[in-house]
Amino acid sequence: MAYEVDKTDEQWRAELSPEQYAVLRQAGTERAWTGELLDESRAGLYTCAACGAELFKSGTKFDSHCGWPSFYESVRPEAVELIEDRSHGMVRTEVRCANCGSHLGHVFPDGFGTPTGDRYCMNSLSLSFTPEG
Repeated sequence: MAYEVDKTDEQWRAELSPEQYAVLRQAGTERAWTGELLDESRAGLYTCAACGAELFKSGTKFDSHCGWPSFYESVRPEAVELIEDRSHGMVRTEVRCANCGSHLGHVFPDGFGTPTGDRYCMNSLSLSFTPEG
């Protein structure tokens, strides 16, 4: 897929921290319960840490007790790209930024008690947060 933001591997490495690069560009996962946005509860907007595209609103964030920031829907359906992921011996749905193709996390159909029933389980390293006001 062609993305609006298209950079070389060298450009991504120069712009991102090594930890962000491992998650965003190599589909890594940060350790559970370590992300700085896990307990963020202020009103605001979550954007892609790689390209700044709007991804999630704070009103859709919920405490899923999984160790990563969780949301029940993206800011717009076309803001994220959903891809079947068969790595690690399981079938999951990977979530990527539709603007630059960076790995954000995975979505699971176990967001019980939310309006959509979905749990977008995101890496803090994949996101930037801008508080309202």
